[in-house]
Amino acid sequence: MKSTLLIQLLIISCLACSSDDDEDVLLADVDYRQEMRNYVIGISQYAKANNPGFAVIPQNGIELVTVNGEEDGSPSSEYLEAIDGNGQEDLFYGYDNDDEATPAVDNEYLRAFLDVSKNAGNTILTTDYCFTPANMDDSYSQNENNGYISFAADHRELDNIPVYPAAIHNENAQVISALDQAQNFLYLINPEKFATKAAFIDAVTSTNYDLLIMDLFFTDGTVFSASEIDQLKTKANGGTRLVICYMSIGEAEDYRYYWQAEWDSSKPEWLDAENPDWAGNYKVKYWHPEWQAVIYGNDDSYLKKILDANFDGVYLDIIDAFEYYE
Repeated sequence: MKSTLLIQLLIISCLACSSDDDEDVLLADVDYRQEMRNYVIGISQYAKANNPGFAVIPQNGIELVTVNGEEDGSPSSEYLEAIDGNGQEDLFYGYDNDDEATPAVDNEYLRAFLDVSKNAGNTILTTDYCFTPANMDDSYSQNENNGYISFAADHRELDNIPVYPAAIHNENAQVISALDQAQNFLYLINPEKFATKAAFIDAVTSTNYDLLIMDLFFTDGTVFSASEIDQLKTKANGGTRLVICYMSIGEAEDYRYYWQAEWDSSKPEWLDAENPDWAGNYKVKYWHPEWQAVIYGNDDSYLKKILDANFDGVYLDIIDAFEYYE
C-alpha cells in the first residue's frame, strides 16, 4: 500500500512539474511585442467599425512602431496604420525625477521612435512632469520644436488644471474636429479634487484646451454620460475640443466595474501579479482572449462603454506591458 501511494504521489508530482514546464515553454513561444500590436490593432478595428473617426492613441511602449523594436528598424506598417497617434511620458522632463531634465540619451532614444510614428502621419502627444515655470516653458518649447503637442503636468497624479502658464500654450478659438488639428491638450484623469461631476465639467469648460484626456468614471464610480461628454467639448472661447478617454489595457484594476470579487481569492488564468508600485493594479496576460473580451469586442466591454459615452477617442495605457513578460 505504501509503495502504491508513493508511486501515485510521484506521478502527480511529475504531472504538475510537466504542466509548469509546458506553460513556461508556451510563454517562451509568445512574441509579446507582436501580441500587443495585435491587441491594439483589434481595439482599433472594433472602435473604427463603430465610429470611423474615433482616435486610437497608445501611450508609451513606443518600440512597437518598428518591426524589430530597434530605433533604425523598419516601420511596423499595420500597427502604425491602426493608430492615430502616440502618447509619451517623461520625454523632456520627469524620466528619473519630476522637474528634472530627462537624460539626453533617453530623450534621443524615445524621439527616434516617436519620429517613426510622426513620419507615418500620426500625432505625437507628450506629457512632461515639471512644475517650475522655467522648466514648463522649456518643455513646451522643445516639444514644439520637434513637432509634438505637449502638456507640462505640474502634478504627476494628473488631478489638476495647471495655473501656469496663465495663457495655454498655443491657445486658440478653432473648431477642433480631428486629432491632427489639436495644438495643446489637458491630461486630467484623476477627478478626486472635484466635489461633483458638475464642478469638473465647469472647470474644464472654463478653459480653452484643444483636447482633454479624462477617465470614463467619476470618483463615485458613475460613468460620464454622452450628454456630459458633449458639454465638455465646448471651449470657453466658443471653439470646440476633442474629448479622449483613458483606458488601461495592460493591467487589470480592482476598482473598475469589471472586477469580480472572486478574483481576490481565485484568479482567472490571465490575471497575474499585483503591480508593487500601484496597489490594486494587476499584470495581465494581455494576449488572452478572456481578458481582451473585457476590454473590447462586445456590448459589455469597456471600449463599448467609451463609445456609447460619445468620446472622440481612446488613450491606451500600459502598452509597455510586454517589457514585464520579456
